[in-house]
Amino acid sequence: MEQLQKLVLNPLQPVILPITTNLPAPAQNALSTLLGATCHRTLVLNLDVLTHPECLSLAISKALGIAIITAASVVKIPQIIKLARSQSAEGLSFPSYVLETASFLINLAYNVRSGFPFSTYGEVSLILVQDVIISVLILWYSGKATQAGAFVAAVGSAVYALLGTDIVSQSQMTSLQAGGGLLSIASKLPQIYTVWQQGGTGQLSAFAVFNYLAGSLSRIFTTLQEVDDKLILYGFIAGFTLNAVLAAQMVYYWNSPTTAGHGKEVGVKKQAVLQKGTAGMATEEKIKGLGTATGSSPARPTSGRRRG
Repeated sequence: MEQLQKLVLNPLQPVILPITTNLPAPAQNALSTLLGATCHRTLVLNLDVLTHPECLSLAISKALGIAIITAASVVKIPQIIKLARSQSAEGLSFPSYVLETASFLINLAYNVRSGFPFSTYGEVSLILVQDVIISVLILWYSGKATQAGAFVAAVGSAVYALLGTDIVSQSQMTSLQAGGGLLSIASKLPQIYTVWQQGGTGQLSAFAVFNYLAGSLSRIFTTLQEVDDKLILYGFIAGFTLNAVLAAQMVYYWNSPTTAGHGKEVGVKKQAVLQKGTAGMATEEKIKGLGTATGSSPARPTSGRRRG
């Protein structure tokens, strides 16, 4: 830390301090709210990391949080575009998205009602909206328009019930958060199984998978820095582990046939085997039928030797 201050920050002070100390009042107020008065003064106005070393970790955590929220606003847009263009839900697991939506709903309500900083959970609300859109598209392209409408209504009812205190108490919300962590874990398992079963990733977006992996790793750090809550921390650790499995599948199946192509290939092979077996049985039955009609038994193969 001393080397950072001496070799990097001190030489930069004459250049950077005139800028940071003359920022517009709204920007100064926003930074003060984000970092706190002490860390704002230490880092922004003095460019000093030695007086309060903990402020540097907090600043890194806040920067990561903002980056995660920014990335979350578009993290599943490629997946939505891919679905809309292909008009196919091959390779996507609807149960996986339902479980993830439920987990994010609970997590969002728990954070809001606990009063945690928005920078530690803001991406949840953005990804939640995108999950709902993807779930509706999966149902729509599977010919289940009625179920899609019912799903949206169910999500809206759950938001109303969880964010208010009249229906779900704070103690019940804590219990739900504990279960929400399990839902987050369970939400990845159907998708992992679908990819493995179909031998390809289909319409699954690599951009979303790898961004999820990076986001869950970053959230472990921000939670350790800013949120003293083991329920949230363990959820992010478990999520990172399963996101890593999904990312590994994405790499493994990168050059494999698409899910749809894989399914057609398997279907053609099975059909060929069935047709071959059916043809063989039909030929055997025909031979037996001829033998019965002439009163003789089917001809037996003769050996190459002739009797003298």
